Amino acid sequence: MINAKDKIYENVKKNKLNDLRVELFKEKKDDDFKLFVEEIGLKDDYLMKYTSLLKQCYLEKENCNNCKGLSLCKNEVQGCQLTNIIVDNEINFEYKTCKYKNKLLKDINYMKDNYLFSVAREIRNAKMKDIYTDDKNRVEVIKWMTNFIKCYRSNKEVKGLYFNGNFGSGKSYLISAMINELVKDGKKGALVYYPEFLRSLKASFGKDFDEQFEYAKKADLLLLDDIGAENVTPWSRDEILGPILQYRMDEKLPTFFTSNLTLNELELHLSIQGSNVDKLKSKRIIERIKYTCDEIKLISKNQRR
Repeated sequence: MINAKDKIYENVKKNKLNDLRVELFKEKKDDDFKLFVEEIGLKDDYLMKYTSLLKQCYLEKENCNNCKGLSLCKNEVQGCQLTNIIVDNEINFEYKTCKYKNKLLKDINYMKDNYLFSVAREIRNAKMKDIYTDDKNRVEVIKWMTNFIKCYRSNKEVKGLYFNGNFGSGKSYLISAMINELVKDGKKGALVYYPEFLRSLKASFGKDFDEQFEYAKKADLLLLDDIGAENVTPWSRDEILGPILQYRMDEKLPTFFTSNLTLNELELHLSIQGSNVDKLKSKRIIERIKYTCDEIKLISKNQRR
C-alpha cells in the first residue's frame, strides 16, 4: 500500500520526467530532432539523462550536412562531429572526423612518407591539380607525367626522367607534383635539392650521414633537383652520385633529375679536371642516367619573375 508521502514522491518524479520530456522534445524547431531521438531505439526515461549531449549530436549532424569546408565548421571541435553510438543497450558518445578534416589529415600524413631536403615550400606543396597548363611548351612533359603515373600505378616497369631547361621554367614543381601524387598511394618519395644535399652529407657523419644517404638511395621515387649546380668533387661523384644511381638502376627504382644543363653539358661538368680518368667516370654516370631515364627539354617563360 502506497502512503501519501510515497505518492507525493512519485508525482514529483513524474513531473520532473515530464519536464525533461518537454526539454528533450519541445525545444526542437521541427520533428527532425524527435525522429533523431526515436531512431536511437532506447527508452525516453534513459535518454533524458543525456539531453544536452543528444542535442549537440543532432545540431552537429545538421551542421555537417550543410558544411562547405573546414574553415566554415560550426561544431564545438573543428572538423569533428559528436556522435552517439549504442554499445550493449547503453548510449555512448564519441567524436568522428568529417571528410574535410580527413582530407587535411591525409595531406599531412602523406608528407611523413616524403623525404624533403632543403626544397622550397612551393615544391613541398606541389600538386598535380595546380599545374599551369596554358603553356604549350609544357604539353610534352605533362603527357609524360600522366603516362608515368598510370604505368607506375599499374606496376609496369617505367623509366625516370632527365628534365632540363631554362632557369625558372617550373621543372622542379612539375616533377615534385608528380612524386607527391604518388606518395599519397603510400610510396616513399625523396625530394632532394642536390647541391645542399651534398653539403649536408659532407658535414655530417655516422648515423646522420647513413640515414640521409640510405633514404635517398632506396626511396621508391627520387628527385635530384638542380643537378649540375653543385661543386663537383671526386667524393661527390664517385662516392655519392655513382652508388646512388647504380643501386637505383639495379633495383629498378625511378630517378628524376632537373637541371639547367643538357646531358652533354652535365658530362663535362662531372669530368672535373678533364683527365682521361675523370672523363671515363663522368661518362659512366651519364650512361646510367641515359639507361634509366627519358630526356625532355623545357624552354618556357621564367615563372619566378
